[in-house]
Amino acid sequence: MPTSTPAGISAVDFFAAKLTHQTDPADLAAERAAGAAPLVLDVRSAQGWAQGRLPGAVHLPLDRLREDVGAVAPDLDAPIVVYCWGPGCNGSTRAALVLATMGYTRVRELIGGFEYWVREGLSVVTDAGRTRHAPDPLAAPVGP
Repeated sequence: MPTSTPAGISAVDFFAAKLTHQTDPADLAAERAAGAAPLVLDVRSAQGWAQGRLPGAVHLPLDRLREDVGAVAPDLDAPIVVYCWGPGCNGSTRAALVLATMGYTRVRELIGGFEYWVREGLSVVTDAGRTRHAPDPLAAPVGP
């Protein structure tokens, strides 16, 4: 029998919901490498976008999300992953909530955001081209 929190949510329900509505950089990269193509939305500012972004991401700043998302995601059942800077930024959480309240059913938040994508050594696109940083040993395995 699952135990419940004071709010009445079981640990099983809580963690299952997290895995349904969040993904991490390694899992998103593996999903994309396997041919799955969720729409990836970068909800940071223009300055953040210029600094670097996930390959294939669409720039849609949080303050324009509600007005402009229909142009890039007309299907409410399309898989969408949103990201912001990193764990210290709740922009992706806000964006995911906006999308969910608009009726989007398959929204996930990229936990760790852009910061952990970079720290795991995954490819990044800048205005100057594509690059990759060495993995941070505190965020991803390194070595042979």
